[in-house]
Amino acid sequence: MSSTKKAVYFFCMNSNIDPVAGHVFNALSEVCSLNETDINIDNNPVLKHSDDIGNEFYFVKTYKVVCHDYRYYLPIMNRYFSDFDMAGLVTWHEGQNAPDGILSVHTTGDVDTGNFGNANPVYMHNLLWSLEKNRIDAGLEDFRITTEATHWSGIINNGGTPDMIPQFPVPLVDIEIGSTPHSWSNYSAAKVIAQALTNVFNNSGKTLKNLLCVGGVHFESAFASAVLQTWEDNAFGISHIIPNHWLITGQYEGEGGQAKFENCIKSIRSGIVGIVFHDNLKGAYKEQLRILGKKYNIPVFKHQLLRRPSDIPWNE
Repeated sequence: MSSTKKAVYFFCMNSNIDPVAGHVFNALSEVCSLNETDINIDNNPVLKHSDDIGNEFYFVKTYKVVCHDYRYYLPIMNRYFSDFDMAGLVTWHEGQNAPDGILSVHTTGDVDTGNFGNANPVYMHNLLWSLEKNRIDAGLEDFRITTEATHWSGIINNGGTPDMIPQFPVPLVDIEIGSTPHSWSNYSAAKVIAQALTNVFNNSGKTLKNLLCVGGVHFESAFASAVLQTWEDNAFGISHIIPNHWLITGQYEGEGGQAKFENCIKSIRSGIVGIVFHDNLKGAYKEQLRILGKKYNIPVFKHQLLRRPSDIPWNE
């Protein structure tokens, strides 16, 4: 069985739609060699790069952001890439009160309905660590690396229905620059992402403690800071993050809450060894998490313990 792996990344090349993806794609030609494949999508040949050990990276130019028209793109994605190990959508971030100067990564899912895309904490960890290393090497002091709450932009853009999210079996993350035109046009930031895309399979050598993160806000600093934290030979595996506001609208305190949490846990490759919740979480949600913790025989703990990982009562 081959130990080499494959990743695919999608870029909407229409700058009137996506002000970031084209910059990152252009930076790719500076950092790696690209060769045409026989695959053609949106009248563009898919390009490929192979690293020194044979891992393959495919780069797809599209007319639209793929999640904005999943009815069209999902069959194409499954036709060519369903057996891949990792996937990424390179795009932009904006929004009222959104932080600026960010390079963010988030998993895919619709928390309200409990439809979660597959997540691979190891590859997400590798990507975030590479982004941080590249950011430091580039002297990009005005930017920071962060995670976001799990979400899928196809919902607000009428790109498809939530049940379509798990129909793409490959772990898919959004990789974004945010959140103003000044940051979107920063070519150094685009190059930092371009360099990281081919490092998604380069492990840090740390043993990951995979967590489900619950509570807090969309950009929750407690979870984002944990991504780059280490102790001894360990690090946290952060993937799906379920924030307060979607716990409420998704009625996770009710009978269906357990099923939605279960869907989320089952979508995380290699499972989880702990559940961390933000301390401002209401009691009804904490109780749901305690039920899960007992079922899986894993610790359920407050976010403050992320700063003291040796104090977490791991059951491994």
